[in-house]
Amino acid sequence: MAALKAADTALRERPCDHESHPYASHDGADDTYLTEQLSLLADDAADGEDDRARSEWRCPHNAAGFARIAMDIVEPGSVRDVPPRLPVEATNTIDTLAALLHGYPKPWTDIDEEISSQAWNLSTADPEDRAGHLLIVRAVTWYAVSGMVRAKSVLDDLVDALERTLPHYADASCGHERHATLPDSGPDAAELGVVLSSSGGRAVYARDQRAGRTPPLESVLCPVFMTEIAEESLRVLRERREELFGARDTSHADAEYLRADGRLEIERIVERLDYKSWNEQYAYDLGLWAARRYEQADERGRPVLLLTACQAMKISYPDPPPSVVRGVLATMRAVAAAPRPLECAHEDEHPTLQYADFGSGLPHFYAPEEFSPAGEPHSREAWTCPNFAAAVAEECVRDLENAELDEDED
Repeated sequence: MAALKAADTALRERPCDHESHPYASHDGADDTYLTEQLSLLADDAADGEDDRARSEWRCPHNAAGFARIAMDIVEPGSVRDVPPRLPVEATNTIDTLAALLHGYPKPWTDIDEEISSQAWNLSTADPEDRAGHLLIVRAVTWYAVSGMVRAKSVLDDLVDALERTLPHYADASCGHERHATLPDSGPDAAELGVVLSSSGGRAVYARDQRAGRTPPLESVLCPVFMTEIAEESLRVLRERREELFGARDTSHADAEYLRADGRLEIERIVERLDYKSWNEQYAYDLGLWAARRYEQADERGRPVLLLTACQAMKISYPDPPPSVVRGVLATMRAVAAAPRPLECAHEDEHPTLQYADFGSGLPHFYAPEEFSPAGEPHSREAWTCPNFAAAVAEECVRDLENAELDEDED
């Protein structure tokens, strides 16, 4: 900074009769080409593509201008008479969040820490930067509630930041007939927030606004609009936090998976355990519901509920939340630890839980009078075998333990 300031001071005092200089229109997008441009300027015989005269590029006032641009890069906001640009840190944040919110975070990104840091930035933001940071939190909230975040502390941090932010807008009012339409994709929404969270970024936005490329800044940063955004993000986070980490209610599943006489709706259950993307929406509640009903079930119902809980965890996406993991694991560990005979009491093999064994074999086992098997059916003793139940439970425990460990570490 000392060298840049000295160069700027010395060079600006030199005489100049140019009406303009290249630095005055040079922004961050031009940085990539600067080295190539300067190499051409050093050779009087070289032909460059720039339409400005060499004398303008070589002018001491232009060199002073680039010194001030460099000063603004080192210390954003330290100079005023240069083209606006995003701070380097802001550019890096945009790249990091874009990769994260596209679902392909950079290898060195700690996802939980990155999202929590955005909550912290909002909590500690200066008044003029607060709205931009709120828009960033709006963007990362969508990712945080998607089920991809496994730590409750991350959602807690976002909730806390929004709760601290809302009082700053308590007296908000506006005369806008309508507010701006914000980006509805995570990466674009985050980029807008990053741009508006620094004075340099807001200057870039204002320049684009004058060119007619963006909505008016005052309609985007309206305090009433910010209040609505904060309240909506807070509502979504609270609801999802309770759903993911609170006590999950599965009583509604009775109407879907039980008949009027209390018997299982076996056909519907098996349909929803198939590896189809549309079944993912049922997996969490179906698996937990089955695990909770296991102990009260009869001899035919228990194998069905055990297999349902295990299979539902296999087809769930993203990985089941802690509220589901805990409930299913409790049942699976109890089954795996139950006494079992050294040898099975049946001669045929255990079901494979694939293809016909699951799709038609399980309904036939549970309600043989209603459903015909595909191929040779397994015996009732094979389906109800304690060793079979233990093997199923142990496999499910192994699959779920990593998710439980993640939550324990939190």
